[in-house]
Amino acid sequence: MIGPQKLYDLLSNLGIKFDYIEHPPTPTIEDARLYWTALDGKHCKNIFLRNHKGNKHYLVLLDCDQSIDMHDLEHRLHEGKLSFASEARMDKYLGLRPGSVSPFGLINDEAHEVIVFIDDKLQNADRLAFHPLDNRATLSILRTDLIRFIEHLGNTYTWKELY
Repeated sequence: MIGPQKLYDLLSNLGIKFDYIEHPPTPTIEDARLYWTALDGKHCKNIFLRNHKGNKHYLVLLDCDQSIDMHDLEHRLHEGKLSFASEARMDKYLGLRPGSVSPFGLINDEAHEVIVFIDDKLQNADRLAFHPLDNRATLSILRTDLIRFIEHLGNTYTWKELY
């Protein structure tokens, strides 16, 4: 399977079952749509942000069909001015490269510094789909298992209306 073994080991240890597909690299949602028909679940857009001072980092999860207005998001999150985190920050905090952002990257955030915001509309989905830290595959897990995964890792998360 594509992706780090430590991710699959943790999912197994937590009893999290998943559906899995491999596909060519899909750095954008438009690319990935070609392959998603083979996988059940709500596919998510995952955005890694930082605050203006660069001392707080956020992972924002929302429906892949939704666009986000950064100014509106700043008002909804009440975290000040936000911007996309650099590739270096993405690697440092999540061990990820652009095009592979996923909540599974929280396994690399040993200090639990990344705060997760999940759009409240995703509570209506039974299953959610993400890359396993590599954009050549996609996993679909139960929404409740995503929360169990985040809680196990110790990151702070909040369900929030994001648009």
